[in-house]
Amino acid sequence: MDLTAHGLGGQQDLPISLGLAVAGAVAALIVSFTVLALAWRRPRYAATDGHPVPAALDRLLSYPAFPIALRLLGMVVFLYTVTVAVFGVEQIINPFFGIVYVWLWVGIVPMSLLFGPFYKAISPVRTINMLFARAAGGVPDEGLYRYPERLGYWPAALGIFAFVWLELVSRSSTELSSVRLWFAVYVGVMVVGGALFGSGFYARADPFEVYSTLVGKASVWAVREGRLIVTSPLANLSSIEPRPGLIGVVGVLFGSTGYDSFGDSPTYVSFVQGSQINGNLINNVTLVAFCLGAMAIIALGCVLTGVGPEQRRRDLPNAFAHSIVPIVVGYVVAHYLNYFLEVGSRTIQQASDPFSDGSDYLGTTNWSDITYLAYHPTLLANIKVGAVVFGHITAAIVAHERALHLLPVRHQLTGQLPLLLAMVGFTSGGLLLLFSS
Repeated sequence: MDLTAHGLGGQQDLPISLGLAVAGAVAALIVSFTVLALAWRRPRYAATDGHPVPAALDRLLSYPAFPIALRLLGMVVFLYTVTVAVFGVEQIINPFFGIVYVWLWVGIVPMSLLFGPFYKAISPVRTINMLFARAAGGVPDEGLYRYPERLGYWPAALGIFAFVWLELVSRSSTELSSVRLWFAVYVGVMVVGGALFGSGFYARADPFEVYSTLVGKASVWAVREGRLIVTSPLANLSSIEPRPGLIGVVGVLFGSTGYDSFGDSPTYVSFVQGSQINGNLINNVTLVAFCLGAMAIIALGCVLTGVGPEQRRRDLPNAFAHSIVPIVVGYVVAHYLNYFLEVGSRTIQQASDPFSDGSDYLGTTNWSDITYLAYHPTLLANIKVGAVVFGHITAAIVAHERALHLLPVRHQLTGQLPLLLAMVGFTSGGLLLLFSS
């Protein structure tokens, strides 16, 4: 399986027909909404929900050496990645590609679901900013200027788009020099941003940290008043604060995953190959269209509702954008699970031979690829459908909870219908794309 091939098999992998799968998924979403409308009449989650972790775990996590150990781990991986990027071979077998495309980008989802917003704890750019600030006698949290609130998450949305463009559209996605340059620019921008605005800059502008933090809200881990607690993922997701640009982040994440599926479909491939227009131009326009289209559909589904006298419709897309996070997670699982296991395990082998000279520093060179799902297509198909359906049902619950908090009583149910229709469209279109690639 090639590093750049993300497809997980086509419609023939389904143990049932595609039409039946779509119908069942849409029916499950509509039934779920009906049950919510009848049985979920009042908000059920608050920011204070949750239980403290066991005392032994709390003591471990509170120990001063623990965050330092995480920072050291992040820097070790970062320095290793820099080493193979600079001195490794100019070939796809260089572990640098697997580290950034698989371990980092795809791995953000499972790691954040398991451990919460882990990237913040190991972020090498945060560590670099901290070291620079202390060397200069400053405070890492303080910069020269205050971060403009109106920017919100828009810098992170732009950064995420830049990465998915590199991965999915750029003709240089497997050229070491180009990917190396991208990450050099990323580190440079993050270091300068931290110096200007303090470490709070990363919570809004670092594409990987923002992505990890949003997905981490779907985990059971949360911090309340400085203490780690165990809480419901639904309560955790409901605690996401609406900020400018949140709609942009989820739109790019969702739209780019949809483009990745669409870009592998025979229909699209035939169109590009048979077109007289430059194929790279078509790919660029299509990626932009998918991301902007996802944002527009989500925003339209949010604003087509009644609002109270003190509410503004233009605030609703960011207020409800957090409900798309479970959908993004579901599509990532459905689209990249086999890719993550197979190519991720291969990267472990390559990492033991960083310079491709036959070395075996980690003792993992002879490990086998994890190909179990590739040989069990029925199981893989069920996971695909299940992840997509579960993601949409969870999204409907999260959106319903926010509507009960935010919308006037007379619009709390009818006001959700446009967003529900958008989710139905996403479910149908997503399954169609996923199994036509």
